[in-house]
Amino acid sequence: MDSRYARKFKFSLLICTVIILVGIYISLTNGTFDLTVRDIVQTLLRIDPQDDHDLVIFDFRLPRIVIGALVGFGLGIAGAVIQGVTRNPLADPGILGINAGAGAAVVIYMFLVEGQIKGADWFSVITMPLFGWIGGLAAVGLIYLFAVERGALDPQRFVLVGIAIASGFGALTLYVSLKMNPRDYEMAVVWLAGSVYHANWNYVLTALPWLVILTPLIWRKARILDLFQLQEASTKGLGVAADKERRLLLLYSVGLVSACISVAGSVGFIGLIAPHMARRLVGYHHNYMIPLCGMIGMAMAVIGDLIGKTVFAPAQLPVGIVISIIGVPYFIYLLFRARK
Repeated sequence: MDSRYARKFKFSLLICTVIILVGIYISLTNGTFDLTVRDIVQTLLRIDPQDDHDLVIFDFRLPRIVIGALVGFGLGIAGAVIQGVTRNPLADPGILGINAGAGAAVVIYMFLVEGQIKGADWFSVITMPLFGWIGGLAAVGLIYLFAVERGALDPQRFVLVGIAIASGFGALTLYVSLKMNPRDYEMAVVWLAGSVYHANWNYVLTALPWLVILTPLIWRKARILDLFQLQEASTKGLGVAADKERRLLLLYSVGLVSACISVAGSVGFIGLIAPHMARRLVGYHHNYMIPLCGMIGMAMAVIGDLIGKTVFAPAQLPVGIVISIIGVPYFIYLLFRARK
């Protein structure tokens, strides 16, 4: 049985890799300034480099692709963790209010340093993830406060409280953003839509350490996530410190979500859809699910950004809106399916 899932896991990773590479190829070669494969290879390998090719690839297209891939990877894994911890297939960083909490904290940061944000300076790209992490932790803390009953976490109440917390943080975000000056308000609105349009290498270097550190820590907890699918008494009976492990896993997932949101804004539904797709392919084996969720999320973000900048050209639709267009119908489908 395990060998069958291993084969499906390897095949699914191969398909995701092909989709990602195709998306990267189209994103690099197509646009206002078209490039050939030869131009890209020569530029990347520094063979007869040209200034205009360097500008298009290294300053505009490649950072955008890398940030989209990192954000999709992180949100996919965070979604797998949150659904595993809560035993609720409708749980998602956006639905539970983690996105909203991190987003509200980042908007408050923008308001506090009003008029001083340069968009890509080192101070802002290092500080924003920390504010996002604090906001995400605040959201999880409030959810935990109201969703724990008699010392046990109620998965259904967890989702309902999360939706309420998301609405509250959303209202706070709107209130603070309306107090901003026009320049910062415009930046906040674009950021809240989930955009990688202004991506740069500073953003990449800011988000990458969070993913490099937290992803292995989460993957090492794959067996714990498998055991969380049992009843609470059974999990504890197998020697798992359920409350401690749950808090650690939520802490790791909040770190991933906060890092992603701080560099790309509120990109929703990846954390909802990716685990569902991975679960259909490899079951509840989290040692397979976690990396596969990351790859599926990466493919969704890369293809979503490609759609947003090509289908609606010359206008550009933020990747968060493109994925939401796909995610909302899928969420409704899951709700109807859960009622059966």
